[in-house]
Amino acid sequence: MFQGVHTAIITPFTKNGAQVDYEALDALVERQIAGGVQGLVPCGTTGESSTLSKAEKAEIFRRVVKAVRGRCKVIAGVGTNDTAGSIELAREAAEAGADAGLVITPYYNKPTAEGMYQHFRTIAEAVPSLPSVLYNVPSRTSVSLDVDTISRLADVPGIVAIKEATSNLVFDAEIISRCGDRLAVLSGDDATAFPLWCLGGRGVICVASNVVPERMVALWTAFEKGDLARARKLHLSLLPLLTGLFVETNPGPAKALYSWMYPDTSAEMRLPLVGLQPGSAARLRKLAIDLEVLTERA
Repeated sequence: MFQGVHTAIITPFTKNGAQVDYEALDALVERQIAGGVQGLVPCGTTGESSTLSKAEKAEIFRRVVKAVRGRCKVIAGVGTNDTAGSIELAREAAEAGADAGLVITPYYNKPTAEGMYQHFRTIAEAVPSLPSVLYNVPSRTSVSLDVDTISRLADVPGIVAIKEATSNLVFDAEIISRCGDRLAVLSGDDATAFPLWCLGGRGVICVASNVVPERMVALWTAFEKGDLARARKLHLSLLPLLTGLFVETNPGPAKALYSWMYPDTSAEMRLPLVGLQPGSAARLRKLAIDLEVLTERA
């Protein structure tokens, strides 16, 4: 159901992060569609979901689905560390017309494996009209799904994929070996996306495609066609950017670079996240110029 490049889109804000800039969001969606991506993921980690209100998330879901007009998939970030709250957001996403909901492992609570199983299962069963994509990112949440729990969840109706963001290819291989016939494994780590595909992964939920959608789509297309030599070459050429976009906490670098490319969009973030430090900004700008993502005049 889900394969290829899905962009974890940034959430553009007005000055001081006061409001969501919906005009800039519409423009971002159009640029992504023009870049050929297979899907968009609003209100994920890159979209600063932790500082968006429920009302803002619901409006972003509606706005993105409306702007997409069926031209690609929309996977709405509905997960929180509260099962009931996640169900409410999943219902909002389903009503908006999203194709799936991205459900993160519950942060801060630190549930057991059984608690995580019950969390994901309860959400999937409560909103059966919205397929669920599991999201495993222990660097953000301090908890990780294990392969046994993922395998159990793969048998729950409505759970169709996992965004796997550990960058641990051995762990990824174990998931694919156990569950790959029942669950689409999508990379949640740009730098190891291509290696994961070679193990049986089916795509990526991507940060870098905010700024280079065409290049990420070209990488996926080469891989999908079986042209591994070209895919390898594209991956290696992109690798400095895929790592450079994490010179500081995501989405700071991606927002900065996007704003340099498209000055109609602010790089504003909401506290406690702040803009790039001067040294990081200078390094990222030089990298983007060297890779011809950005012109020196920008």
